[in-house]
Amino acid sequence: MSLHYRLAAVSVCAFFFLGRAIPQQQQEIPTISVTRTEVLVPVTVMDDRGKFVTDLTARDFRILDEGKPQRIEFFSHAERQPIVVGFLLDLSNNNRIHWKRFQDAAKELVWNLLPGDKRYSGYLITYSNDAQVAVNTTWDADKITSRIDKLKPGGGAALYDAIYKACTTRELVKGEPYEPRRIIIVIGDGHDTASSKTLHQVIELAQRSQATIYGVSTMAFGFANEDKDNLEKLANETGGHVEYPLNENMYKDTSGYLSNPQDAGNYALTVGTGAYEAAILKRIIEAIAGVSGEITTQYVLRYVPDLDPDEKQRAFRRIKVDIPALPNVKLHHRPGYWAGAPGPAGRSSGQ
Repeated sequence: MSLHYRLAAVSVCAFFFLGRAIPQQQQEIPTISVTRTEVLVPVTVMDDRGKFVTDLTARDFRILDEGKPQRIEFFSHAERQPIVVGFLLDLSNNNRIHWKRFQDAAKELVWNLLPGDKRYSGYLITYSNDAQVAVNTTWDADKITSRIDKLKPGGGAALYDAIYKACTTRELVKGEPYEPRRIIIVIGDGHDTASSKTLHQVIELAQRSQATIYGVSTMAFGFANEDKDNLEKLANETGGHVEYPLNENMYKDTSGYLSNPQDAGNYALTVGTGAYEAAILKRIIEAIAGVSGEITTQYVLRYVPDLDPDEKQRAFRRIKVDIPALPNVKLHHRPGYWAGAPGPAGRSSGQ
C-alpha cells in the first residue's frame, strides 16, 4: 500500500493534527485538496566566509529522508523564482524607538521582493493587540508600501496570531506552495503578549504549509528581550534565519567602542549625530540584503519520498540535505515535513 502525502497546492496549513481534529471554531475555511507526493526543500548554501555558493547542480546535492537517500525529481536555481511573501510588521510599543527606520526597511524589502512581475506576490499583516490582514495578496508593491506609510506603533504584540492569519486567511495564488513558494518575513523582536495561538501551534502550521520564516529583528541594542529565542525558533524550524541589524555588530568598527555600549549611544556614536544615523542605516540595509539575497539565491529541490510501505511511518519526517563534495559549506533548509492531511485553505485569488 503506498503512502500518499496530501500536500495541497491550494492549501496553506494543517486541518488535522495527527488524527485529532482541530476544535470546531478553527474550522472556519473550506478546503480544496489535491493529492501530491512531492516534498519541497528550498536550500541556501554559504561558504566559510558567509558568501552564497551559486554554481552547484542537482548532482551535487543529497537528500536523506529519515536517513534514507532520495532521488531529486525537480531542481531549480533560477535567479528569480516565483514567490509569495507575507510581510508581518510588529506595531507594538516595543518598536517606538526605531519605528521610522524599520518602517522604511519594510518598504525596501517589499520593493526588493515584488518587482512588479505577477510571478511575485505579497501581502501585509500587522500585529499589535491583535493581528490584521492590512493588504491582501497582490503583485503591486505600492499597495503594500502605501499602507505601511500610514501605520503607527502602539499596544501589545500578537505575533503568533499574525503567523496563523498568514496561514489561513489571506488570498492564495494558483500553484502554491510549489510555484510560487511561500515566504514569511517577520519585522519585529519576537515577543508576544496578546496571541490566542501558541508558538508550538504556529510552527507546526508553518511547517505543514511549507512556508519558510525569516526575521529582521527590531530589538534595540542594550535592551533585554526574553522572547528573542522565539523568533530564532520560528526561523530555524522552517528553514529560515534572523538578521539583527541593531546588535553589538553595529559598533564593532567604531573607534572608541565601549565594552558594553547601549542603543542610546556611546562616546563615539551619540544619538542624533550623523555618525549614529549612518551606522544604523548601514546595518539595516545589510539586514535587508541578507534576507532578500537568501530568498532570491536559494536552490529549490523537490522529491517524491521513497518509503518502505511496511515500515511504520512517522507523522513528522526529518530530512537532511548535504553536499558530499563540499563538507565545509553551511546549508539552511527546513528540518522536515509533516506527512498527513492538508489544512484550511484561503480564498483563491485567481492570479
